[in-house]
Amino acid sequence: MSRAGDLYGQSLYDLALSEGKTDSILSEMEVILSVFKENPDYISLLSEPSIPKNERLSLLNTALDGQVELYLSNFLQLLLEKGLLREYSSCCKRFRSCYQKDHDILDAEVISAVPLTEREMFTLKQRLQKKTGKTIQLKQKQSPDVLGGIKVELEGVLLDGTVQGRLSALRKQVSDIVV
Repeated sequence: MSRAGDLYGQSLYDLALSEGKTDSILSEMEVILSVFKENPDYISLLSEPSIPKNERLSLLNTALDGQVELYLSNFLQLLLEKGLLREYSSCCKRFRSCYQKDHDILDAEVISAVPLTEREMFTLKQRLQKKTGKTIQLKQKQSPDVLGGIKVELEGVLLDGTVQGRLSALRKQVSDIVV
């Protein structure tokens, strides 16, 4: 995250928290972020210094017209005016981080060779929640490098339950014994 993204994202979170609008603003921020990711030329257009600022603001206002919370609309206008619209992604990360901390939510990513069933995902999520005491938002990713089993990344810690991970652990145990 950038320093500006941290500062602005934290400020928006503090405002949203004081107004009781963290849920709605987070939801709308993520929708806007996905729109920006799908249409990177739109951010380029809104950041283009050769286009007068009032025209860029007008384009943004037209796009948002009553679609998002007023605080978020004003926030985006502020980023545009300050030339920081490209920092929006960092602002979203900081906002989301603050939200998750306040709501005891952790992100976890499960990596497997094949997609897990809904039941397997539910069971894994329940076990992780029991282990951490927090709500888990579990995302799934497939990787051809995983031959069997799963890896779970949680709070920067990799829990390796793959066949390759188990073989590596056995290899280490054997080499420790031999030495």
